[in-house]
Amino acid sequence: MMVRGYKTFKEFEESGEGIATNILADRLHRLQASGIVMTEPDTADRRRVIYRLTEKGIDLAPVVLELLIWAARHEETAAPCEVMAYMEANRGAVVEEVKRRWRERDPVPFLPPFGVM
Repeated sequence: MMVRGYKTFKEFEESGEGIATNILADRLHRLQASGIVMTEPDTADRRRVIYRLTEKGIDLAPVVLELLIWAARHEETAAPCEVMAYMEANRGAVVEEVKRRWRERDPVPFLPPFGVM
């Protein structure tokens, strides 16, 4: 949600994580019950639900960023090395950009400046 910009159940389901739908539904429900995620109806299709981070959820941005950096250092990930190096070197700017996109409901997923990749 925070980095890739996923917002619907279908996007989470098709993300390539391989999570079972019942587990995904349970995790989204728990995040909502904890006040980290909220739901709102999709204006284009009222049958769909949009998941959105709450202010409490977006406040986790620095923690999520540190976990991403740690994982890239210690595990093989799909994230390009250049992107992870940029995030590590520009932690504050990355967190501020993620928060700005959340505040402004910018639908474009966060990516570092094009010259970095």
